[in-house]
Amino acid sequence: MFRAGDCGWTLKAVGAKARPNDGGPHARAQPDVPRLTPLSLFGLFAVTAMLVAYALESRSTWWILVFAGACVLGSAYGFLQGAWPFGLVEAVWAAVAVWRWRGSRRRG
Repeated sequence: MFRAGDCGWTLKAVGAKARPNDGGPHARAQPDVPRLTPLSLFGLFAVTAMLVAYALESRSTWWILVFAGACVLGSAYGFLQGAWPFGLVEAVWAAVAVWRWRGSRRRG
């Protein structure tokens, strides 16, 4: 009778490369640890800045402009990492935020 793992190889995940099964027939493959690249750090900064600026918008109209700038950074991140729909949506959000900032400056 054939059991999974008897061949000496296991797969880590869908699309992952096979590796030798060193721990016997019932050993589980260890997942790859994701690496924090400079691009990932840039994206984390952009999204964190958007969140903080959005939370502080009621304190000053300048936070709306900061939010717009953070959306531009998020858009750049989206395009750089290859997720052009995300980059496009963030660019639209930046334009909407600038439009809101200009309107709030006229009222206030």
